[in-house]
Amino acid sequence: MSNKPYNVVVDLLDLYWDEPVAFSEDMLGFYPDEEQAAVMIDVARHGKVSARSGQGVGKTALEAVLIIWFLCCRPFPRVVATAPTKQQLYDVLWAEVAKWLSNSKVERLLKWTKTKVYMVGYEDRWFATTRTATRPENMQGYHEDHMLFIVVEASGVADPILEAIIGTLSGIENKLLMCGNPTKLSGVFYDSHNRDRADYKTHKISARTSNRTSKENIAMLERKYGKDSDVVRVRVDGEFPKAEADSFIALEIAELAAQCKVALAGGVLHLGVDVARFGDDETVIAPRIGGKVFNLRCYNKQDTMVTTGWVLSAAAEFLSLFPNIVQVQIKVDDDGVGGGVTDRLNEVIAESSFPVPYIVIPVHNGGKANDEHYDNMGTECWAVVRELLQQNFSRHMQGNEPFVELPDDEMLISQLTTRKYRMTSRGKIALERKEDMKKRGLKSPDRADAVALAFVEGVVMAYDEIHEDPDYDIHIEE
Repeated sequence: MSNKPYNVVVDLLDLYWDEPVAFSEDMLGFYPDEEQAAVMIDVARHGKVSARSGQGVGKTALEAVLIIWFLCCRPFPRVVATAPTKQQLYDVLWAEVAKWLSNSKVERLLKWTKTKVYMVGYEDRWFATTRTATRPENMQGYHEDHMLFIVVEASGVADPILEAIIGTLSGIENKLLMCGNPTKLSGVFYDSHNRDRADYKTHKISARTSNRTSKENIAMLERKYGKDSDVVRVRVDGEFPKAEADSFIALEIAELAAQCKVALAGGVLHLGVDVARFGDDETVIAPRIGGKVFNLRCYNKQDTMVTTGWVLSAAAEFLSLFPNIVQVQIKVDDDGVGGGVTDRLNEVIAESSFPVPYIVIPVHNGGKANDEHYDNMGTECWAVVRELLQQNFSRHMQGNEPFVELPDDEMLISQLTTRKYRMTSRGKIALERKEDMKKRGLKSPDRADAVALAFVEGVVMAYDEIHEDPDYDIHIEE
């Protein structure tokens, strides 16, 4: 390589201006598949490109390689990469840029830092940078003849931010690439594949046809969620959801909560306990502190005595991890066999000495709801979770910190988002019966029920504990 970066770039401009595929192969050793190559070529030759896809098809590698290509094959360019979360930007995309730049034939031309990649000797005018998609003004103020905006997980980026980016594309060689799973049925990303399709070069990349995905994993998803489910449509086929009006909790708000990281706060440990009734159903314990739901404890075919032991063991574990806990609230689905667990917990608590108060709260999911809009208590419990997830999503889209974190548990997300609802003859909202879910090939939503129980009664505190009560801070012991 020459010691004069600009002279080398002039040669790269001549060779690879409209040839990102050849550049990636020759300079980076990255060999795109047919669908990746089609996206790359359209980015080179058109202004706006929108690609929806399933998971695991190589979107991040595609985005990283295009960043490097644009930096090497345009004079004095600027590249801005944005994503809904810092983790998606820095831990995923920016790490992928470092991976492909390292040991490449252009490694000596570009300097990689944690937030910026720039041409050696031209740091101020020749660079790629990152901006979290939290405020529209973060995307403004960039004006160069050669600019590329890359939007990661575009369905999760608020419309005002995408609109600000589009409004910035005024230069002679200004480009936009939006990529992501198609989780929403509205907004700029959705419109780019529908109403505004004529303004974009659009692509759909299915995990079924990608040579980078596991076909065994696809088969597993179909078995777990159903081939026609929205989960498979979005994560495998790269299709938008079916827009079923009877899905009680939207996929996008549940998925966001599973990606969030919230501060640990609050002095109460909440344990939601859904007790299995028969067959392949699970007994599930859902631990929560403040807005954070920890990894679920799931068991099969345990009697009430054993289940009681697991609940008390979980409480003891969290007390050892979080010594500032001042109370344990155990919320048990008290209908059916759950009543035996409630009774046994009360017996053990009465006979034992614990370092903090233990309170058992029986919840009758089949009983009358407190809110007249819901047919039973179980529906009301789920409605509380839905409202929290919607508020959490709204805060995120407005650029504010989230306050709900769900475990990254695929089965939990599926159960939360595949259960339907109906209006009764009395005008009340009722969740789909578990028997009807099983007729559709779905399992009992035991994990989702346990999470709903974890938010019973203390739901208002889930937000307040985090944001308004500094005396309830929880600290993990090192």
